[in-house]
Amino acid sequence: MKNMWVLLATGFGLGYSPVASGTFGTLLGIPLAYALFAWQTDPLIQAVIAGILVVVAIPICDRAEVALGGKKDDGRIVADEYLTYPLTMIGLPLSPVMLGVAFLTHRILDIIKPPPARGLQRLKGGLGVTIDDAISSLYALGLNWLLYLYVLQPRGWL
Repeated sequence: MKNMWVLLATGFGLGYSPVASGTFGTLLGIPLAYALFAWQTDPLIQAVIAGILVVVAIPICDRAEVALGGKKDDGRIVADEYLTYPLTMIGLPLSPVMLGVAFLTHRILDIIKPPPARGLQRLKGGLGVTIDDAISSLYALGLNWLLYLYVLQPRGWL
């Protein structure tokens, strides 16, 4: 059972990348968002699905943190990255360009950690590991909508 939590939390091994483990882990979020949202275009249902993924990430990250030695927000744990990525795509078209833009905004805002994300990551366990990514992803969602409405769509890049 311990190995299952670690396998999920490390993104099936992507979290063991010696550099940019969070970036490599986020890559799993792209097909995940596509698979979940391709059959469901209602933004409300997409939001519910994305919210469920965030809630699922909390115990995965919590149990893996313990299994991996108890280090706070261990870099090998990337479930918080790939399970929050779908938040960045709610209601947006699933085009390669939009998926790529969402990937970039997700990573940039996860690194910046706008308020209150940075402060909330101090919470213990899986909640602390996941909450900053979820909040950063909501910022990314807002930015993605602005980019979609005012840059990508008007220029026909989608």
